[in-house]
Amino acid sequence: MARNFGSLVFTPVVQALQEKYGSRRQYARMAEGNASPDRLGPEESVFIGERDSFYIATVGSTGWPYVQHRGGPKGFLKVIDEHTIAFADFRGNKQYVSTGNLATDNRAALIMVDYPAQVRLKILGRVEILEGDAAREWGDRLRDPGYKAVIERVYLIHVEGLDWNCPQHITPRFTVEQIQQELAPFERRLQELEAENKKLRDAAQTSGNSPG
Repeated sequence: MARNFGSLVFTPVVQALQEKYGSRRQYARMAEGNASPDRLGPEESVFIGERDSFYIATVGSTGWPYVQHRGGPKGFLKVIDEHTIAFADFRGNKQYVSTGNLATDNRAALIMVDYPAQVRLKILGRVEILEGDAAREWGDRLRDPGYKAVIERVYLIHVEGLDWNCPQHITPRFTVEQIQQELAPFERRLQELEAENKKLRDAAQTSGNSPG
């Protein structure tokens, strides 16, 4: 667990529960050190670059949390530097709940999951929303030429905490692309065997039709 993540989420009530259930000493050791924002290193950059979806949580003026799924082509969530990630906000159902929530409270929590590897990364950050000319400039940087969705705005997320979460209770799931990659060698072998069988059948037929 990164140090600053604990300082942001381990409130006195949370710490009391950790003490009650026997995990406080462990998390206190992990959280030792200064409270400077956590940095995105090479491991985080690679992991984020391989994701094709994530979940983002915000809180509205009513106090209710709201969790939204965001998806796109692999790598649409990009690491800009060691403290910043960004993504293009594609046009969707036009509810604008997350965008509206961030207008009154710019804090957000993200969770990204690699289901086959049973790994997840949580990020806390403050979101800067860019629209108009500013969004167009960033949109060119974030756009995937092969993905035709309309970009409405850009989210810049200034990272303040991150945590590699434990793999417990993550059920492995696989995308169509991942399944196809795993099956590709078997499909090639099947094609080879079918071609070999055809040659044998043709040879047997030719031999059977030869004059005795």
